[in-house]
Amino acid sequence: MLHLVRHGQSTANSEGRLAGQLEFPLTDLGRAQARAAAALLGPVVEVRSSSLSRARETAALLVPEIEATMDDRFIELDYGEADGAINAELPASFWAAWVSDLDFAPPGGESLRSCSTRVRAGLEELFGTPGEGARRRDGDVVVVSHVSPIKAAVAWALGTDDAVVWRMHLSNASVTTIGWRGATPVLHRYNHIAEGAPS
Repeated sequence: MLHLVRHGQSTANSEGRLAGQLEFPLTDLGRAQARAAAALLGPVVEVRSSSLSRARETAALLVPEIEATMDDRFIELDYGEADGAINAELPASFWAAWVSDLDFAPPGGESLRSCSTRVRAGLEELFGTPGEGARRRDGDVVVVSHVSPIKAAVAWALGTDDAVVWRMHLSNASVTTIGWRGATPVLHRYNHIAEGAPS
């Protein structure tokens, strides 16, 4: 199994900002959320993480006994010049461009399609060989990531177009689980929050 975990609340989340690939630390709430999410995991044999500090800290709190390997195929979408902006202050035309065109990228940033391409490459590796990676039988793989890569992973698992990401909500410190049946990835759960987790 593969567990994709969104990092706990960051200061950017608490301020309503697009974090993108800028560094924003976890809040105290985010740290508590990360610890609580550990209850949703079974035996873990491997941990990968985006190199951004909010993901790395979440990984360390989530599975402290395993040092995470950095894998920037699962780093957050690069919003370019929009990184750090307050969501509500961005013009409607910005969001309309994102929703209508998978190849739209803000100046200096990347498109949803580009993000999906790198995420899918990481998933194909993790699920590529029976008995290895996310298809091991002795434990699960955890990837600590961000909103856009996790939604792209769900689109991959479901075999859908990446435009479906606009119809998903993903909470901080939520767990999304993808398994495997025959030659097909299978979505087991999405946006799962630990019972009693702080919010």
